[in-house]
Amino acid sequence: MLKLHNAMWPGVVGKGQPGTEPFIDLDTMLKMTAAATVDGQHFDGVDLFLSDPHISIDSTDEDLQRLADKVRSYGLAIGSCVAPIWGGCGGGSAMGDEIERGRFLQMVQKACRLGMKLREIGVRPYGCIRVDSSCSVEEWSSDPVGNTAKIIGTFTEAAKIAKDYGEILAAEGEICWGGMHSWKWMLRVLEGVGQQDVFGFQADMSHTLLYLMGYNAPEDRILPENYDWKDRDVLDEAYIKLTSKLRPWVVDFHVAQNDGSVFGSGSHDKTGRHCLVNDPNGKLDIPHFAKYWLCDETGKFTGALKHICWDGCMFPNSCMTNPSTWENILAAMIQVRMECDDTAR
Repeated sequence: MLKLHNAMWPGVVGKGQPGTEPFIDLDTMLKMTAAATVDGQHFDGVDLFLSDPHISIDSTDEDLQRLADKVRSYGLAIGSCVAPIWGGCGGGSAMGDEIERGRFLQMVQKACRLGMKLREIGVRPYGCIRVDSSCSVEEWSSDPVGNTAKIIGTFTEAAKIAKDYGEILAAEGEICWGGMHSWKWMLRVLEGVGQQDVFGFQADMSHTLLYLMGYNAPEDRILPENYDWKDRDVLDEAYIKLTSKLRPWVVDFHVAQNDGSVFGSGSHDKTGRHCLVNDPNGKLDIPHFAKYWLCDETGKFTGALKHICWDGCMFPNSCMTNPSTWENILAAMIQVRMECDDTAR
């Protein structure tokens, strides 16, 4: 049975900077996650951002034991972890100069070490280490072929590091990152690295919807221009085309909603707008379209994943601290799990 996780980074992403709302601390995020319940069902775990103010990337073994004890005290496990590969967190661009790429790889190495230690402690039974290219689409577009080759080279080195630690890297398909902003370029990167056992794709329902619409890559759009969202058959056909190409690479999955528009904060410029599951403008029938990612062409659950996670970045704190927010999200995730469990019988 798929385990259901809540992401902790919505308490951090887009927050804590001048003119923004304050961070939501990890303890508060854990409490809210553990408190959510729907018909007696709860979240099974959390996915983590390995960066301050939640978790230092330089955590000691003792720090990690305390973290594990804390998470367990809420009846939760740890799944996937986000490596802080961005410049503002100490990393660098995957297509940058030698120094920047070295910083990127250093953050991958540190994240993999933390992930391995959490597995050894026994609090992290599954999950990946998430990365992206840490460069803008505008920077990438100055030399698409050459810059993509650099990204592939950096990711290939990162995959070697992950393998040494017994980890798997998941490259997030988010349109604000160069070389990952289009489903076609994302596929080129995945095939260029060519190590499915240690380097795969992290599909987020909000971000991948924009792949269909061609944001940041109009030439690669799948849905027709001026698409009528009432025409469900066209959307299904587009989804089948997208998922048939990328699903074989999926090693991590985010349940999410999107209203068909973009939003950004900080380095996350022009990216998927995460909506609440009950947003009247949401374009996705969540359990229906999640099934395209999680099940094969015959509709049978692939079994490739042990857990799925909700990603709801950039919600205001008033929404994040409302218990009904997490209950509605949990209810949607239970529906996704039921769809997959039905196909597994």
